[in-house]
Amino acid sequence: MLTPTGEIVADARRRGVGVGAFNVITVEHAEAIVTGAEAAGCAVVLQISENAVRFHHGRLGPIAAAARSVAQLAGVPVGLHLDHVESDELFDQAAGNGFGSAMYDASRLGFADNVAATAAAAARGHACGLWVESELGEVGGKDGAHAPGVRTDPGEAAAYVAATGVDALAVAVGSSHAMTERVARLDQVLIRDLRDAVAVPLVLHGSSGVPDDELRAAVRNGVVKINIGTALNVAFTEAIRATVSADAALVDPRKYLRVARRDMAEAVTRALRVVALEQPGGGVTGLTYGTTPEKIPAPTDSAA
Repeated sequence: MLTPTGEIVADARRRGVGVGAFNVITVEHAEAIVTGAEAAGCAVVLQISENAVRFHHGRLGPIAAAARSVAQLAGVPVGLHLDHVESDELFDQAAGNGFGSAMYDASRLGFADNVAATAAAAARGHACGLWVESELGEVGGKDGAHAPGVRTDPGEAAAYVAATGVDALAVAVGSSHAMTERVARLDQVLIRDLRDAVAVPLVLHGSSGVPDDELRAAVRNGVVKINIGTALNVAFTEAIRATVSADAALVDPRKYLRVARRDMAEAVTRALRVVALEQPGGGVTGLTYGTTPEKIPAPTDSAA
């Protein structure tokens, strides 16, 4: 069922668990994410990034309509989120296309300009009923725009949230977009300090490169929304590669997309069980990528 992202995040925060937010590029992504969430019995967020919109010829409407339809038919609560939006024009299309939330990304700007741009976007978003996320303390790896090693300062974060009025804050605590290995070590002390400094939920971007134990600790220490993209694309691509390689005569895309969608759904289920703090063992748990759980190939586009 289509559910406002803010409600999903607030419920998870009350219960002390995390919410998985997964990047949607194709309709198969949306279907796989919801199938995986239903198998886990967890609410989930479908995210469409500005990069994904650019892939769809700059048209938000078609992919948003597909994701929204999948969400409406789901057996678990599903939020629809427009992610990493730098374009004011695109941000202002969110509510009209059924999104309950959007992340306005002005992190390329200096602090004062980021505050001004984000405050204006948050005001417009709130007027349309959007739950608004933003970013302070650049998260590494996003097309080279964010410097690795940057960390969010708790005092600056408190001032930023107060000045902008955002509903959630993406923070830099050691993760990075599009990581090729699951070796990120998060600053758990900083996460706790940020949780104590700001009143809004914390968001972790670049979670595909974070090991399960670090993700669980981050949730326990105050992260609520966990963004994952690369892990799904790896599962999807490896399934297609294996299926096509096994049958040189195969031309029906349904035959390999069905397998890819299934494997992606399983990756979603595993990830949701981690951020929901389910105990390992007795089921499918933990993020895995193909046959080498701690190593993934370099992606061809930016993703969480």
